[in-house]
Amino acid sequence: MNAEALTAPPMPGDAAALIADMGAHARAASKVLAQAPTADKAAGLVAAAAQIRARTADILAANAEDMAAGQKNGLSGAMLDRLRLDEGRLASIADAIDDVAALPDPSGAEIDRVTRPNGLVLSRVRVPLGVVGIIYESRPNVTADAAALGLMSGNAVILRGGSEAVHSNRAIHAAFAAGFVAAGLPADAVQLVPTQDRAAVGAMLRAQGLIDIIIPRGGKGLVARVQDEARVPVLAHLDGINHLYIDGAADPAKAVELAVNAKMRRTGVCGATETILIDRAYPAPLAIVDALVKAGCEVRGDKAVAALSPHVDAASAGDWDTEYLDAIVSIAMVDGLAGALAHIDAHSSKHTDAIVTEDAAIAERFLSGVDSAIVMHNASTQFADGGEFGLGAEIGIATGRLHARGPVALEGLTTYKWLVRGTGQVRP
Repeated sequence: MNAEALTAPPMPGDAAALIADMGAHARAASKVLAQAPTADKAAGLVAAAAQIRARTADILAANAEDMAAGQKNGLSGAMLDRLRLDEGRLASIADAIDDVAALPDPSGAEIDRVTRPNGLVLSRVRVPLGVVGIIYESRPNVTADAAALGLMSGNAVILRGGSEAVHSNRAIHAAFAAGFVAAGLPADAVQLVPTQDRAAVGAMLRAQGLIDIIIPRGGKGLVARVQDEARVPVLAHLDGINHLYIDGAADPAKAVELAVNAKMRRTGVCGATETILIDRAYPAPLAIVDALVKAGCEVRGDKAVAALSPHVDAASAGDWDTEYLDAIVSIAMVDGLAGALAHIDAHSSKHTDAIVTEDAAIAERFLSGVDSAIVMHNASTQFADGGEFGLGAEIGIATGRLHARGPVALEGLTTYKWLVRGTGQVRP
């Protein structure tokens, strides 16, 4: 297997030529990966994880440059938290790469098989998507997740990260390229667009025949641009306006613990709860408000919630449709399960919604009645993560209905083809 990268892409200037060249190299690499044995792909990931660990000092130094620039440019606390790497986070990234290497390879797996009355044997098998373009903002861990999942699923990946993480992304990408080459895989299996010129994004979106699918991961502005301009199929990952509903039959201690964790564990992740709904029949709503305030959270509430505490600010109409990604939460009182379902249906982004209750029947009605990619019972919405789902990592949380939904990992980066085996049958 060719271990050498193909010829270097042209200098960034003509965005269309740059992406065309990268796409051609990616297509060639994807053909190699589609036939690569599972053991070879796993070895490439193990080698990449080893490179991440060996280059810890270099990667953290690159990240420090990005953090300094971000602080100078006034990035929000949530954006800086997404951007920041330390030894613990980098070790977790390397561990996640090893986890992906140990997962079952979806490429070539048989989905089902049937024998027709005429003797034809039909089967469906998973195959890679081909060349995956990923456009993302601020989070250098996406570079590692996308590269690892792309390789293990047999896809070549073209990455276009945000300017906020440019140095971090380059350092992580270099580690992957070195690991892949050391394992005998093409370095072009994962490429990083070498320019922050926005024209490169447009060129990716118009790269029909070169890129098979685009996955945007970022804010509403980025996702809206991708959906408006793309001539390539898009797997959208939208905002996380997530709800935690405290039912009247919720255990009070459990409700407080889950509310604080779901909102405050990490406020800048897409699985953070943004709105808490409390059943009017729930006996201890003030304890939830007080616990959040004590944890450093700004609380915005409807009239009933605002009447509970002087620490609650009045919520505006826009609060119910806001992904704060910060230590801010909106809280509303609702009339039981029906009220919670109505509010979620009107305001959820279909990402993750959860219920806290000890009533099993109510829980099942919530699980079946909420139309979101992830629906939870008695668990923090912060578990909305591919790693926590046992998927090793994720490209993102898909909130649409087509192709993939929820955490998109190895299986979500495959499609399938039909194999038909006959013994000479002709159609009458």
